[in-house]
Order: sequence, then structure tokens, then C-alpha cells
Amino acid sequence: MPRSVPPLPDLPRYTRWELVPEGLRTKTELARQGLKPGPGIEPVGQVLYHGNNYAPLYETTVAVPKRRVSPAQRAALDRARELQYRCRRCGLLGEDPLKGRYCDDCRYAVTMWEQHDQAQALAREVVADQGAVLLVVEVEPGALPTTQAVAVVAVHDGQALYTAPAGEYGTTERGEVLDQLDALLADRQVIREPSFMDPASRSPDTLLLQPGQPVPLRPDPRHPWATRSTACPSVARIWSAWFGWTDSPGSTIPSVPRDGQPVPWTRSLDLVADGQSMAGVLHQIADGSEPVWPRAAWNVASRGAASA
Repeated sequence: MPRSVPPLPDLPRYTRWELVPEGLRTKTELARQGLKPGPGIEPVGQVLYHGNNYAPLYETTVAVPKRRVSPAQRAALDRARELQYRCRRCGLLGEDPLKGRYCDDCRYAVTMWEQHDQAQALAREVVADQGAVLLVVEVEPGALPTTQAVAVVAVHDGQALYTAPAGEYGTTERGEVLDQLDALLADRQVIREPSFMDPASRSPDTLLLQPGQPVPLRPDPRHPWATRSTACPSVARIWSAWFGWTDSPGSTIPSVPRDGQPVPWTRSLDLVADGQSMAGVLHQIADGSEPVWPRAAWNVASRGAASA
């Protein structure tokens, strides 16, 4: 909205309403009388209102009746006006216009439900990809499991494609592991475990870092499979969106629970078994048998309401 409506050129200006001659009305005043300016009729004056705003004035003698709204049109207008206040999902009629089609609670639930559906679609895509693999690593000093190792497990059938000790940073052994991973993971979709799970952080990029070294902002072009990026799918990202848990009320960002709820895959000394466990979770999400959080916002109401 403009801060002011400038005056029209070459028209008389009236700075107070009481100065407006009889027989001149604004469009709003004419509308209250069921009238409007006739076709091609131009304003003959203007009046100052609300600070520095000017409203055009028209002669009432040349005004014409406004077209009457039919009952069907009136019903349609009333319905449209009501829909500005009534939630399409739960039917709640609010006092203020909605910010879209839903009330705040339903918008939150629908957003979470959409992410839930997207998680299943992504799991189905990954499971159907014959080349997709899970890369499980453990190189964090003092974290569980204590043996530093790396494993590659096929998502489609759970077959272990590669497993080896990770080796110390900077050694020939670590270099050989990286070479093997570069060759094996080329042109494959790499699914990883998240980097923020306690008690052990098992992100692939830790294979490239010295203990305590900060994570680089840009991926290493020599080892694209180790990229720490939200664009790369992870078991936690897929499962948390399917599970429907968030770390604060009103948040629409799915998270791995930190309230005592365990994740459904194993984290142990056997990285191959852990990879197979994660592959199993992805299969369960793909076929819809993996449970969801009972208190997930979209899960409180029926699916039919959420997808309406």
C-alpha cells in the first residue's frame, strides 16, 4: 500500500470534507448508496483525507446504479469470505484470516505429513537402486565402537561389499582405505549414518580429518563420497522424517530423538551388522512397516484429514 495518494492534476482540491460541494461524492460514498460512476465519467474534484491522501470526487447526477449481485453470486462471495477464516482440514472457524488454506495447527501437521511421505519416497528410491550403499565408519578417538574401521554394505540386499580397519590418519593403511573407497563408491549413491548422533559420531568425512581438525566448508573433490551435506541422504534424515519426532514444540524440522527414544538400528563393534541393520530400516520405511512416533503431529489426526 502506498503511504499517500497524490492529488490528480488540474482538478479542484478540497482540504476538508465540509468544503466539498453538495452533489459530489467519492466512489465509497456512492457505493453506500448503491451507485457508481457511469461509464466514461471522470472525477470533477478531489478531497484530502487521512494525512496526504486524495480521493477523487464524482457528480451524483451522472452516477448509475450498481449492478445487483444475484443470490448465487452472493452465496459464492459469502462462501469465499468464509474460506478465508475456515480451515480446510479441521473446519475450525477463526477470528482472523488464515495464512493459506489451514489453521496454524493443521499447517504444522500437514507440513510434517508431507515430509513423512517424502521420506518414504526417498527410502523406496534408495532401496530400488541396485548400486546404493551404506558407508559406516568409526574413526573417532574414544568413541564407540573402539575399533576404528570402515564398512560398505549394499542397501538392496545387505551384502557386505568392503570392510577393513580404517588405519591411523596419514598412514599408508589409511591411504589404501581411501583408494579402495574411491574406486568402490564411484558413481554410487552413498547413504551414511548421521554425524550428530551420540555417543559415537560416524560421519565419512572423519576419514579425511586429523583428530580435532574442523570440518572443511567445501567437500574434498578427491573423495566426494565423504561430503557432509544436507543434500546427501542419510539414514537419520530419512528415518527422522518418517518417524515424525522434532526437538521442540512447533518445529517442522525432523530430528533424531534425544529424549531417550532409541533409534531402530544397531550401533556396535560390528560395522557390517550395523550397516545391515540400517538397510533393514530403510526397507521397512519403504514398505511402511517401520513404526512412527505415536505423538507425531500429523499422526494425531487421521491420514485422510492430513491429506485433504
